[in-house]
Amino acid sequence: MKIGVLGIQGDIREHVMMLNNLGVNAVVVKTPKDLEDLDGLVIPGGESTTIWNLMEKKDLIEPLRRKIEKGLAVYGTCAGMIVLSKGIENYPNQKTLGVIDITVRRNAYGRQVDSFEVDLEIPVLGERSFRAVFIRAPMIVKVGKDVEVLARHGGTPVMVKQGKILVSSFHPELTEDTRIHEYFLKIVESGERI
Repeated sequence: MKIGVLGIQGDIREHVMMLNNLGVNAVVVKTPKDLEDLDGLVIPGGESTTIWNLMEKKDLIEPLRRKIEKGLAVYGTCAGMIVLSKGIENYPNQKTLGVIDITVRRNAYGRQVDSFEVDLEIPVLGERSFRAVFIRAPMIVKVGKDVEVLARHGGTPVMVKQGKILVSSFHPELTEDTRIHEYFLKIVESGERI
């Protein structure tokens, strides 16, 4: 299995290390050519505007959108979730890939100083709760009918899935818990289409 990690800005190293620890061949993706032969892709947390601008500069946007529309499994954390979303409520002019039917609100949980950790119930991961790290996290404010909510915090969805697209408001790569990455690898292995 070959999983790419979009390597232009954000928590790149942490995702690569977690995937490598799971025995996966994790490669850093910086060009359209790097998208070839991938089984899945992680778009890490970081700064969504910067990630988008660098993707534009490197001509990654349309090749990536096409790959996802053809069924490439993708997991977006924090800023990665913003990049994959249909739109951004408080930044309506910011462009996104529009591949998962959710609307998000940037920095909805506050600034860097407002970062927090919380135990989440995520039934698809089993009975043990997951310690989630929220850093300048986006909030999911609207969920389309084909989107499955996997976890909530305070009643608000914080981890959702649509077909082979998985997103979370929080950063699982900043913990020792590999269960979300393992769950993503199961999505990659499944034949499920969008």
